[in-house]
Amino acid sequence: MDSKKKKVDEGNKDSEIFASCSFSALGLHPSLCNQFQERLGFEAPTLIQAQAIPVILSGRHVLVNAATGTGKTVAYLAPIIHHLLSYTSRIHRENGTYALVLVPTRELCLQVYEILQKLLHRFHWIVPGYVMGGENRSKEKARLRKGISILIATPGRLLDHLKNTACFAHTNLRWIIFDEADRILELGFGKEIEEILDLLGSRPTGSVGNGNQVSSLSNFQGQNLLLSATLNEKVNHLAKISLENPVMIGLDDKKIQPAQSVDHIETAESDEDDGFDYSKLKKSSTGDYKLPAQLVQRYVKVPCGSRLAVLLSILKNLFEREASHKIVVFFSTCDAVDFHYSLISEFCWSPNSQSEAEHTEKFLRCHTLRLHGNMKQEDRRNTFQAFKTEKSALLLSTDVAARGLDFPKVRCIVQYDSPGEATEYVHRVGRTARLGERGDSLLFLQPIEVDYIQDLEKHGVSLIEYPILKVLGSFPLYGQVYRARKFVSLDLHPWVLYLQRALESFILNEPKMNKLAQNAFCSWVRAYTAHRGSHHWLDNHFKLNQRRGREKGSKGDNRSRKSLLVKRELKREEDDFETWQIDETIDRCRGYNTGHVANEFW
Repeated sequence: MDSKKKKVDEGNKDSEIFASCSFSALGLHPSLCNQFQERLGFEAPTLIQAQAIPVILSGRHVLVNAATGTGKTVAYLAPIIHHLLSYTSRIHRENGTYALVLVPTRELCLQVYEILQKLLHRFHWIVPGYVMGGENRSKEKARLRKGISILIATPGRLLDHLKNTACFAHTNLRWIIFDEADRILELGFGKEIEEILDLLGSRPTGSVGNGNQVSSLSNFQGQNLLLSATLNEKVNHLAKISLENPVMIGLDDKKIQPAQSVDHIETAESDEDDGFDYSKLKKSSTGDYKLPAQLVQRYVKVPCGSRLAVLLSILKNLFEREASHKIVVFFSTCDAVDFHYSLISEFCWSPNSQSEAEHTEKFLRCHTLRLHGNMKQEDRRNTFQAFKTEKSALLLSTDVAARGLDFPKVRCIVQYDSPGEATEYVHRVGRTARLGERGDSLLFLQPIEVDYIQDLEKHGVSLIEYPILKVLGSFPLYGQVYRARKFVSLDLHPWVLYLQRALESFILNEPKMNKLAQNAFCSWVRAYTAHRGSHHWLDNHFKLNQRRGREKGSKGDNRSRKSLLVKRELKREEDDFETWQIDETIDRCRGYNTGHVANEFW
């Protein structure tokens, strides 16, 4: 009975992810349909692919809003390849670029390029390529001179080539795709995107190219596509300046229906100014977030001084419970990634004795990798490829890995630092539970941050509490197992106290590790303070302290003194908020020894 129920559950999950039709039923080229199964192992399209591909094939501008891990990349690449295969005469690389895919990060650029290579395995005359920061510009220029049919690019490097590489041929440009559009804009590429659209003449005016004549190779007119898992005002603006009367896919749909015809897809009535009701985007940006149904989301409330010990305990429990395990831990800063990477790689301890002279062993026995924006491009590439191919590994990363990256078989996402924006939560957890696979996520919160859960609940995201005491109680200490159901405070748990002392001793005795801890602590405080605009509970905390100060001032008889106190507080709020917040944060630490303070936070 259990096996039958499991099969039924798996069938229901498949029906929520995959469409009942085939790729050929969507109108794609037969040779391309064969590639999906041979090179990518796809038996059937996902629901978002089944809905998007026919619309994109029709030539309409499209805005796609769908959950992470639903196959958006193939949804826009397949129609482009189909049209290039359908030309009466084969295209040549000398004809220049036909399709341009803009992505926010170098890692996503490489991932899209790899998928494109697999799809074009049989179609050698369609040449894929990429340009991105960190690569040799001269080599990129040489490739552009030879010709790249489908180009994947990061905005900054693309704008550089558009302005300075005269041999970059884009007169035949037909498609511009903005993948992870919200992240592109969040990284500050808004002006670059507008400049790129102007240089390419791709504003919604019906023309293609910047003074270039439309090629006679096809009567197909320019088409822009915009894809994102979350929507906001910036994406709304980009849609206005880049899309002309677009079809919206995945917006306001309780359940996406596959293989609908273009005539039946909901679109807004056009008007003279926008040609499209953009108020839908505003409503969607404040509505429910799109997350996989099979994703189990939890949170753990940890006092500031116990965060590091609890993190290592949870990771140890996960890797010991299941040998083949891939986990991603997100941090807010590059320094934090470097510190935790060095600590986890080197930290050894004596599990059954207080004496340091006893035999020690590595605390976490797993392959640990790191990824952040300050690493050399070669190191970033090696980490990206290694984590994709490893069966069991731990990746410590900043948000550079939070968008669009498809790491196979990632079972758990740990957000050690809560994201600055609630929408970023969606992208982080989107690295797991992809294409119907199971996945878990865990969000670390300090007691002051518990209101974050309410923010997520406003968008239909509900989290359950992680059984941290059960996990801590599973570790034997001095031959005993502490299974107390409740402690006065988590940081008084015997296991946490023991591990905390071991960590402090290790860091204080290693000058290099001590310095990394200091850097991580300082950068974390700066990042935490910078998020005050996003985390309203920090503002509330500040206002509470401000109100207390005013109440103290009002007790005095001298009104001028009271006025002066209030003015000083207001000035502090306006001019010295960051310094004040850092002091408040540091005061919450229980220790003042440099290594101890760093350990208490990390």
